[in-house]
Amino acid sequence: MFNVNEILETINMISEENLDIRTITMGISLRDCASDSGKTAGQKIYEKIVRCAQNLVRTGEDIEKDFGIPIINKRISVTPIALVAESSDEENYAVFARVLDKAAKAVGVNFIGGFSSLVHKGYTKGDKLLIKAIPEALSETERVCASVNLATTKSGINMDAVKEMGFIIKECAERTRNNGAVACSKLVVFSNVPEDNPFMAGAFHGVGEPECVINVGVSGPGVVAHALKDLNGADFGTIAETIKKTAFKITRMGQLVAQEASSRLKIPFGIVDLSLAPTPAVGDSVARILEAMGLEKCGAHGTTAALALLNDAVKKGGVMASSYVGGLSGAFIPVSEDAGMIEAVMRGALSIEKLEAMTCVCSVGLDMIAVPGDTPASTISAIIADEAAIGMVNSKTTAVRIIPVPGMKEGDVVEYGGLFGRAPIMRVNPFSSEEFINRGGRIPAPLQSLKN
Repeated sequence: MFNVNEILETINMISEENLDIRTITMGISLRDCASDSGKTAGQKIYEKIVRCAQNLVRTGEDIEKDFGIPIINKRISVTPIALVAESSDEENYAVFARVLDKAAKAVGVNFIGGFSSLVHKGYTKGDKLLIKAIPEALSETERVCASVNLATTKSGINMDAVKEMGFIIKECAERTRNNGAVACSKLVVFSNVPEDNPFMAGAFHGVGEPECVINVGVSGPGVVAHALKDLNGADFGTIAETIKKTAFKITRMGQLVAQEASSRLKIPFGIVDLSLAPTPAVGDSVARILEAMGLEKCGAHGTTAALALLNDAVKKGGVMASSYVGGLSGAFIPVSEDAGMIEAVMRGALSIEKLEAMTCVCSVGLDMIAVPGDTPASTISAIIADEAAIGMVNSKTTAVRIIPVPGMKEGDVVEYGGLFGRAPIMRVNPFSSEEFINRGGRIPAPLQSLKN
């Protein structure tokens, strides 16, 4: 039971501190949609998504009204399309992306994830065709998101895929050059990708998942920042305890929404992803949490330590609030989507190199980073390789969502609006990585992979 003070506290978190449910994501298995006919497979995919998700948006809206809890996005994730499509006779997998986009529009969701491929140890025919189709797919659809997993702790890093993704990202940027290279914002390259992540652009429905499932992503950096504002001079133990208690409250709200959505839709509840996902709104920033600990500006020396404390405390509080915590769970640091991160970059406090160091201790990786449009594909590939190595060696998820914006240079700003915000163009190390990337092959798995 909730007492009056807890109810009032939650109301205040929602109205004053930007607390929300960032997404209800329905995972749908498309494994039974495979066919030797691409047309038949596409028809089965469309029909199954519409059948399973026809009530998702309305249910989310009803829960918002009944509980007064904002639910920002309703989304769908599906089985990686490379797995579903490769038995078909279709050679251009952008056709399947259009089917996904049509289905997403039919049921009214914001995004659909799963135009994805898993190539951490090598390619199949389906993987090759899907990756080749990514630029066309993302530039000609509105709601489709794509991801590629090219490294794991157990298998090492597929450097051939690393090299290819540099060119794919550049082509995505070129195809949408008149829209700030927006196609790149819908593409994530992973190491150790989770199969139950509800957040875009990296969500897909893993092969070990059930037929259909409800996963919920919560968010509340503004709530955590507010909780810390009166702790001037407090030691780090007190700060950690405060964050832990706050994360518990945030996750309990996510658990409530997840169970309610599961019950109303008659679909199993999967996980709560308790990530602190920022927005461009004032007061809804992970950077501001780090600054509330005493840093003059996010990116100053000490930032990585502060982020490590935050990420750990969020996880400890969250796992006490729900038995089924999954996805990414921790703190996100997307530059364009966080007002404090944007300011830190503009002030010269935060660089790509510092962000890379921060990814060693946070949930994901280099996220929504805009770089000059003339950045070579090999440099983008090398940035991906560095992030993949961090994930592989540390047995954690890392990712890269990078945007080389055509015609823009360091110091310019590209405007996206909405949750994507605005991205300052960041400096990239000018020295070449081309010879390194051209070696190809596979970086072997680290010694810590041998756990059997």
